[in-house]
Amino acid sequence: MPRFATIDVGTNSVLLLVAERTPEGRFTPVLERAEITRLGRGVDATRRLSAEGLEATLSVLESFAREARELGAQDIAVSATSAARDAQNGAEFIAAAKARAGVTVEIISGPLEAQLSFAAVHADFAAEAAGPLLVLDIGGGSTEFIYGNPAGHVDFRHSFDVGAVRLTERFVKSDPMTPEDRARVEAHLRETFRTLPPPPPGAVLVGVAGTVTTVYAVRHAIDPYDAEEVHGGTLSLSELSALVDRLCRMPLEERRALPGMQPKRADVIPAGALILLESVRALGLEECRVSDRGLRWGLLAHRFGAGASRS
Repeated sequence: MPRFATIDVGTNSVLLLVAERTPEGRFTPVLERAEITRLGRGVDATRRLSAEGLEATLSVLESFAREARELGAQDIAVSATSAARDAQNGAEFIAAAKARAGVTVEIISGPLEAQLSFAAVHADFAAEAAGPLLVLDIGGGSTEFIYGNPAGHVDFRHSFDVGAVRLTERFVKSDPMTPEDRARVEAHLRETFRTLPPPPPGAVLVGVAGTVTTVYAVRHAIDPYDAEEVHGGTLSLSELSALVDRLCRMPLEERRALPGMQPKRADVIPAGALILLESVRALGLEECRVSDRGLRWGLLAHRFGAGASRS
């Protein structure tokens, strides 16, 4: 069966998916990898990708592209999101990725990012939900909300410039987070999310990306991380509230040692968890389902699925 690969370059992490396409047009994963490189470090303040962030990301991109080719991937689609969109030197990253990894990076828009994340969630949760789906995609630099119907049509989508890295750099001045830091984050989020339209009746909320999966893994002490244990899980509002309180009060070194925590994500997880909690509250819901399959899966179907463009 033909194999294809997608690489999702985010503000905080880089994710690789290599998958086989069956004759029926479905995709089966062959390899999934994730590395935290913090491409977006400092971008909120400087509007430039740092030398450190560029080098770390390019090194991982080279490694991921090589692995994909060694596994027989016929083509590799690479997307970049919030940090690359915001940075004045995004073109430098694109040129370096082509020269060093032999891949063409597409800096995708917020609306396309939202559409791809929704497509990935719809493929896995639509039949089970049997009603409207809401997708929450929390990244390092931005957070997307997508409302869609059971048929897969997107009715509303919006990308907000709030993410785990961006809010940590902007508001968190102490370790552990002080009550004053937390209050500033919460106030900013509540003001940002007040424009969200109410969800349709019976809607099911599904969260994607590293903040959501990490929060679930920590809540259930899933260590080492197991995508099959995480995917399809549920986080209640009460669970979220208690865990956020715990994460915000805990020093960095203690957070790093938590079962289920990626150590490199520990510094930004309090802000990320607050985004998750305030998102659920803003929507007036009582729980959030968890998806381990985000943008990279939507990009796979978009670029290499039945009828997709191979350009």
